[in-house]
Amino acid sequence: MPPARSQRQIAAAFLARHGIARLAELRAVGVDAATVSRMQEAGEVVRLARGLYQSSDASISEHHSLASAAKRVPQGVICLVSSLAFHGLTDQLPRRVWLAVGVSEWSRRKTQPDLRIVRMADHFITTDIEMQLIDSVKVPMFSIARTLADCFRHRRAIGLHVAIEGLQEALRQRKATPAQISRQAERGGVASVMRPYLEALTANG
Repeated sequence: MPPARSQRQIAAAFLARHGIARLAELRAVGVDAATVSRMQEAGEVVRLARGLYQSSDASISEHHSLASAAKRVPQGVICLVSSLAFHGLTDQLPRRVWLAVGVSEWSRRKTQPDLRIVRMADHFITTDIEMQLIDSVKVPMFSIARTLADCFRHRRAIGLHVAIEGLQEALRQRKATPAQISRQAERGGVASVMRPYLEALTANG
């Protein structure tokens, strides 16, 4: 029989496979908090936030903050400026991660300094989600067309110029079609707001 793996080995393997882990996830595979604490003291893991860890030698991409946010708030969805930035549709570099949560999921503990929480109706937050793999973490993010519609819905929060820039870039880079965008604009109740911009940007083909 193969030798039983130690808690340290189990934790290292789990983090190598999943990139980032909550303490609850490590406990679920048999790693207790004391072991994680010892690994942190030994420099084997890094504490990203309360109850959130990754290997000290893990490779980190430019979008690492999105992966961290997704693990901290599993019910959240990356949205608005953070989604635009991930898809290369804006020059904005958001200092905080824009994260959508359902009304029933929101709580004060999630209003952390590096998160910008956006509350959305529970039935509205479960559609048009794509899973992006970032630093070995599966990160839920709204589709590009949905993101564009949301940007116009929340234009006062992010700035109309950011919404227009995202729309322009999505069309220029052909990352969303006018039909897809129009459909999401209708669903989001911003068709009349987006139509003039969409028509102007597609007028010359």
